[in-house]
Amino acid sequence: MINQIKGIAAFAVGATLMSSAAHAACGDISIAEMNWASAEFMANVDAIILEKGYGCNVELVPGATTTTFASMNEKAQPDVAPELWANAVAEPLNAAIDEGRMSVANEGPIVGAGDGYYINPVVAKNHPELNTLEKILERPDLFPDAEDPSKGAIIGCPAGWGCQLINANLFRAFDMEAKGWKLVDPGSAAGLDGSVTKATERDQMWLGYYWSPTALAGRLNLQPLAVEQEWAGRENWDGCISKPEQECADPKPSSWTVSVVNTVITKEAAEKGGEAMDYFGKRTFPADVMGGMLVFMADEQAAGEDAAIEFMSKHKDLWKSWVSEEAAAKIEASL
Repeated sequence: MINQIKGIAAFAVGATLMSSAAHAACGDISIAEMNWASAEFMANVDAIILEKGYGCNVELVPGATTTTFASMNEKAQPDVAPELWANAVAEPLNAAIDEGRMSVANEGPIVGAGDGYYINPVVAKNHPELNTLEKILERPDLFPDAEDPSKGAIIGCPAGWGCQLINANLFRAFDMEAKGWKLVDPGSAAGLDGSVTKATERDQMWLGYYWSPTALAGRLNLQPLAVEQEWAGRENWDGCISKPEQECADPKPSSWTVSVVNTVITKEAAEKGGEAMDYFGKRTFPADVMGGMLVFMADEQAAGEDAAIEFMSKHKDLWKSWVSEEAAAKIEASL
């Protein structure tokens, strides 16, 4: 999953040709450049907009979910985490907010971010009526397993991923085996990607675990699958579904827990106020735009800085809606 990605080296954003007075109005801002593609891209977009539009002196620093949060919580550095997957640090984050050390500047910077059951577009094309997990579970014959075509295949998480436990327990909770299904271990991240890619290229229907935003989800137009069953509560999810099978004797059917993705800032950054900080609350990336940028990064082997420049050039109407007219003019003149 997202927390299990390779780290990348940090780099400082080049200083912009702004007056010292302009820099003083905003001051120094440090932004976490998290170690996955969408967060790397977002951090560089933020850097361009804050430097070019508001005269901030921006530094990008390397980050990851737990390490960035710990540093912000204990040292008030960096000032901003553009894409913090809050479920991983829910309890300490809530405490930090309650105690005034941090605040959430944007509750949903990326539309549609999250993980769970996904389908490829072939499903909607061939059987648009199968638009929920429960409806699909009635038709295992439409998703034949390669090794045992008498059973339907639902592709789970590779061994060792936290979501493997969730998939296995939900498989039991929904009584999928009795309904004619088999939970398939793809073996690795590459195996998971290969499974959905091969099925889509062959015009075959696919059901399995995935997440967004990712380049593959954007390229293949993978869609999250709705679950009619309501979420069965945190005690069931945290106390059973997320645990090894021997610690989850009676899993209850449940929709996938909602992924919470926030832009989080420190108290010190929030106190700066002004338009530069207001910007974070206004910038939201639609799923199709973010997916397109991740495809660009994958196809072109582009770094976050290159993707940010591409975004600023191609999506002016979007980012201009996040900033003042004066800032928009400055940014556009710098591109």
